[in-house]
Amino acid sequence: MLNIQITKTTAPKEIPPVESFGHIFTDHMFLMDYTEGQGWHDARIEPFHNFDLSPACMVFHYGQEMFEGLKAYRGADGKCYLFRPDMNAKRANKTNRRLCIPEIPEEDFVQAIQTLVKLDQAWVPDQPGTSLYIRPFIIAADPNLGVRPSHTYIFCIIMSPSGSYYANGLDPVGIWIEDDYVRAVRGGMGFAKTGGNYACSLAAQVKAHDDGYSQVLWLDGVERKYIEEVGAMNIFFKIDGTVVTPMLNGSILPGITRDSVLTLCRSWGIPAEERRISVDELLEAQHTGKLEEVFGTGTAAVISRVGKLRYKDEVFTVGGDEAGEVSLKIYDTITGIQYGRLPDPFGWRVEI
Repeated sequence: MLNIQITKTTAPKEIPPVESFGHIFTDHMFLMDYTEGQGWHDARIEPFHNFDLSPACMVFHYGQEMFEGLKAYRGADGKCYLFRPDMNAKRANKTNRRLCIPEIPEEDFVQAIQTLVKLDQAWVPDQPGTSLYIRPFIIAADPNLGVRPSHTYIFCIIMSPSGSYYANGLDPVGIWIEDDYVRAVRGGMGFAKTGGNYACSLAAQVKAHDDGYSQVLWLDGVERKYIEEVGAMNIFFKIDGTVVTPMLNGSILPGITRDSVLTLCRSWGIPAEERRISVDELLEAQHTGKLEEVFGTGTAAVISRVGKLRYKDEVFTVGGDEAGEVSLKIYDTITGIQYGRLPDPFGWRVEI
């Protein structure tokens, strides 16, 4: 168990509207340092402040960093809850291993989050659909221009209030199936939660936005035919009664919401497959009327209904004006568990 030293701010901020997500942060931040030969040390919570880093800091030059994302929710009972934080801890260490960053014991990772949320719990909003976004991250801290793993690291957690993702129900989004750029290949870092995966997606994202699409759907980096994931989400298809999602193959992020969706579908008796699915199979399902639902999954939206897809010169719509039966049931169930409105048979909800 961590011995976390807490220094409270002497100038607490006025808590802003939840629309300030990503711009305004809570009063405090968690910090812990790593030194080779000493391990992780000096766990502490301090008033939110800027870092003082050397221009030669290795994270700036070689990108050795990882991050996670999860939320705290205000239940109808007024209590604060986390959703499967142990899974974030496990995924963080999977990323750490790939990037040669020292692992953090899972129980320490979760304890740091719980302690920080408890201290700043007044920032957890109570309006429907709102939450407190939590961003844990680790950066390489050596002031050294040499290509090697750093000997020192900083682990930090910051938090920002987040408004409801949907103002008018499960609004459909448009998806651009990218056939030029690639995001990741097996053996690379596609499965890791690291900034480089997002930086390399920006060019395709800009191209998609310019054409009126909100997200990019990536194909595999070798054959350019198998569907992998959306820029900020995992992707699911309901084809002829079966829910299908691309299997984890080393180039796809193992989403926590993704895992939750598969668990729920199987518990309800809905066939759910993890396998390779080609863009040709997807187009064939659309042409034969078997493509019933398409939705993305992730921490931000939980479920993001896809209403339009574009591949090369072909554009087609999916579903009607209403959200699909399966995606709506999944959304209602996961959010019901997160906010304490529904029973939690899986032990996913963690009270602060």
